[in-house]
Amino acid sequence: MRHFWNWVRNDDESRTLYLDGVIAEESWFSDDITPAMFKEELFAGNGPITIHLNSPGGDCIAASQIYTMLMDYPGDVTIQIDGMAASAASVIAMAGTHVTMSPTSLMMIHNPFTMAMGDTEEMRKAIQLLDEVKESIINAYQIKTGLSREKISQLMDSETWMNALKAKELGFCDEVLYTGAEDLPDDMAAYTFERKSAAACLMNRVIASMPKPQNVVKDEPEHPPDVVPTLEEPKKPEPVTPDNRVKAADLEKRLSLLK
Repeated sequence: MRHFWNWVRNDDESRTLYLDGVIAEESWFSDDITPAMFKEELFAGNGPITIHLNSPGGDCIAASQIYTMLMDYPGDVTIQIDGMAASAASVIAMAGTHVTMSPTSLMMIHNPFTMAMGDTEEMRKAIQLLDEVKESIINAYQIKTGLSREKISQLMDSETWMNALKAKELGFCDEVLYTGAEDLPDDMAAYTFERKSAAACLMNRVIASMPKPQNVVKDEPEHPPDVVPTLEEPKKPEPVTPDNRVKAADLEKRLSLLK
């Protein structure tokens, strides 16, 4: 069976656990063997352990079980995030007695997701399930960080990526490795990247950069400022008088030419 964990016993009788890759490629739900194997190996000793964590996440059931086992472990648990602790892996990190992060590492938290199929009632059940899973994950984050549930929920809604400094600032880790307070430059910023917020910000910039439609003004004839143009009345025919009357002889000559 391919494991995502690997135990190493050190010369000083302490132990090191490497959690690398996806947390349980197959769900631990209804799995009686894999969780039992992990627990047996974990409780094979009772001294301090160091966990090197580098994972994109995985099965939330497996992460929950590992979290609980680590919380129950009688010795000190130091978790060192070497690359990233994303999604379900961040839940496991919350079980550390002392959580450290490499200055180049990342942590990511987001809402749980699943796949569902069925009618509207089945979809409602899936939504309720996700809501409850989210609340259970918030429990682990709140115990470690002390942040409010509302704040943690907002960070999860936005799919928040944190560098080591920001994770320490928010309480998700206790120490940034290889640095001391005197070693950090003043302009070394702690940051988060929130996917949804970044997408909204980008869209706002795109909309702001688009040319605005200009009002089309039709050309109007020029008129003196105080003169209102009016329609001209049709000319009336001139009255017939002895001077402008046509003689019968002239009409006969014109008719003869038409022939």
